[in-house]
Amino acid sequence: MVLRDSEFYEHENESFLTFLYNKHDGTVMGRTGISWLKIGVFYLFFYAFLASFFAVMLTIFYQTLDLNNSPTYTPGDGSSLLSHPALGFRPLQRADNIESTLIWYKNGDEADVEHWVTSLNDFMAPYENATNSVDCSDGKPAKEGKFCSFRTSLLGGTCNKANKWGYMSGSPCVLLKLNKMLGWKPDVYKSLEELPDDMPSDLKAYITGEKAKNGGRMPKLIWVSCTGENPADEEYLGEIKYHPWRGFPTYFFPYRNSLDYRSPVVALEFMGLAPNILINIECKVWAKNIEHDRSNRVGLVHFEILKD
Repeated sequence: MVLRDSEFYEHENESFLTFLYNKHDGTVMGRTGISWLKIGVFYLFFYAFLASFFAVMLTIFYQTLDLNNSPTYTPGDGSSLLSHPALGFRPLQRADNIESTLIWYKNGDEADVEHWVTSLNDFMAPYENATNSVDCSDGKPAKEGKFCSFRTSLLGGTCNKANKWGYMSGSPCVLLKLNKMLGWKPDVYKSLEELPDDMPSDLKAYITGEKAKNGGRMPKLIWVSCTGENPADEEYLGEIKYHPWRGFPTYFFPYRNSLDYRSPVVALEFMGLAPNILINIECKVWAKNIEHDRSNRVGLVHFEILKD
């Protein structure tokens, strides 16, 4: 039997209406009232359980948080996976090439060096108006709620805004800083005998000289060394001057999440870079509780400089 179009649509409409309410079987959308009651009760308990489980997990999670913005686990209590600080540098590449570690500029070309100079100016700008800071020295750390001040005037040579950070005069500056690790305290070397075998010989000689100047007492610093990664890099690197110290004084640590805290900075002034040669540089920080791991970028930093 062949149904006409009008009969087909009428039959289809009746089937849909029967699905919505079947008078013969007493069902609504294929289910009886008892069936709808059972499935309704099931989903009521199911979603109530999910909501309760989520609320319990959220409550447990919040118990691990400090409302004062302090993590539960810190390097100071020995329970943090982040037990070794990382080292960073400035200036950085442009935003569209942020993963690059290359500092490439044309010496004396004001338009070309503008990015690098601006990057350093912006980085150091917060240091010029830091509040809540105090002057510190060995044996005179900052009190709770305060932090030690680091002034831009401490940076010597061409490493300042007025001299465009040396990018116009052939002696460019690169700034180093340790990342902020709440509660981490450096365990510095207390004698020359504690200096590791793999520490660069020039740094060992420098520490020996500083100890003699300090009346036979070891300066309390996290020491910094920067070298060319390969013999060729070392040959073309030239002299490096460190400002204001060849390391980070211990009185800047530990970081306590103080308001307006400013990390100490070490400025590298490259005095004799060979032109038109890409030079790979690796800088390391040295203390008894700092390890060096290139794969995880711990305790060191790598960058390249190319001066045209």
